This record gives sequence, structure tokens and C-alpha cells, in this order.
Amino acid sequence: MSKIQSWEVSDPFWEKVEPLIPEPKRDPNKTYLRKPGGGRKPMPSRQIFSAILYVLRTGCQWKALPKERFGSPSAIHTHFMRWTRAGFFVALWRAGLAEYDEMEGIAWSWQSIDGALTKAPLAQETVGRNPTDRRKKGTKRHLLVDGRGVPLSLVVTGANRHDVTQLDLVLDEIITDRPKDIEQNLCADRGYSGQPTLQTIVSKRYIPHVKKRGEEIQEKKKDPAWKARRWVVEVSHSWFNRFRKILVRYEKLTESYMALLHMAAAIIAFRKASFIYG
Repeated sequence: MSKIQSWEVSDPFWEKVEPLIPEPKRDPNKTYLRKPGGGRKPMPSRQIFSAILYVLRTGCQWKALPKERFGSPSAIHTHFMRWTRAGFFVALWRAGLAEYDEMEGIAWSWQSIDGALTKAPLAQETVGRNPTDRRKKGTKRHLLVDGRGVPLSLVVTGANRHDVTQLDLVLDEIITDRPKDIEQNLCADRGYSGQPTLQTIVSKRYIPHVKKRGEEIQEKKKDPAWKARRWVVEVSHSWFNRFRKILVRYEKLTESYMALLHMAAAIIAFRKASFIYG
């Protein structure tokens, strides 16, 4: 049996995806009648999803999709935007988290938060001057993950926005229900060390653990049994960067860029659930 490539959709993965595919909206007051031999047959949903995954994984332009394999690139992008506006990719992320929670259990006890900068040369929305890249256009991805690095919340802003300005929103935008009966710790870097920020973390029912760069390494050297916690969010950001379509943001609109991020987050969750998606 040949190995399934990372841009291919396996049968078990498609079984999870297919029930979530949104149906085309039709006018209930209009009668639809297909003439014999008229027009093309609808593009199969699996073919559309496979094409979107191919773009996400390889980073190719939408118009560069292999036409002989996936059909019309413009039709694929049209379906992608329709699915985005129907909330499909958010639903897929929730389904991935539900699968992960059932198989492994979301590691609520130790969560981590941080932002990562991304170049965005063509972006028209949620974009700002990157202070670390000669003030070129950039986007920042604010991420909250559980103790294993699985994304729980995701917010996108311009690159010139400080992490602490989005703390409230990131903690409020957790995509699944947060338990109230588990003690939850939040790990962050020194950018979150201000007193107002710490008060916000406490008000959200977290125990703050704010450490400066290299502090966890020093503590690990002093006590080999001590377990570092904050680094998992850095690992999660690196997982996102393996999806080459979001390594550099070429999407002009926020909604299409967010859809790609949500799809990547869903795949990370499915993979952590030991679920083979391809």
C-alpha cells in the first residue's frame, strides 16, 4: 500500500469531513430544472476539498492548481469562498477538537499563549507594518494552545499590534467549551508581565506563569525533573508554518486567510488524535 501524501485526502479523513460539507443554497421560491445535456455536472465535494488541501499544503497559487487533476481553479476558489462563508472550516476545527478530546482528552491544565509574525505582501485587511521586518506589511497570528500544542483559539491582527492587546479576545474566542472544574494554568512570555495583563489572566480563571526568554532552560538545568510548559505554543506555530500557504500570507482578504488557518488547526487536532488524514 502506497503512503498517502500530506496533500492527499485519505478515506478515513473524508468520512469525518463529508458530513460537514455545506449544501448549496437554493431559492425555495424557484423551480430548478436541469435540461438534458445542459451544462456540466456539479464538481464532487471530495475533489474540491482535496484541491483546497493541496493549496494549503503546497502553497501554490489558486490559479496554479493542476487542472487535469482538480478541474477549474476558479471553480475551486469559488467553492472555497462559499464554504468559508458557510462556516465549514470553523466546523471542521470544532470536529477535530471533539475527536481529539474523545481520543486523548484536551490538556486544559496547562495552556500557552503567544503571537507569531507573518509576512503579508498582498494583504488588504488586518495588516500592519512589521516592526521586525523594516516596517514591511505583515500579519500577526495570536494563538492559544493546550498542554500538547493543539490550537484552542486563534486571532489575526496586523503585525504592529502587541500581543497583550489581544489577550482578552484570544481567551474569549476559545472554539470549544472550557471546563469550569479544572484548575487551569496559562504560560506566557515576558510580553504579558504587566500588572493589568496579569489581572486579566486571573479574571479569566487562570493561574498566570509568565517567564522571560531562556528562563525555562535554566530551570531545566537546575532540576532535570522540572517540566517546561510554555514552549508548546512555539511548536504549534511551527506546525502552522508547515502549511506553506500560510507560511507567507498571500490572501488579500481576512476571511479567506482565516479559513486556511482554521483548516490547518483542524488537521493539527485530527493528527493529535492519532487520526490518519493523509
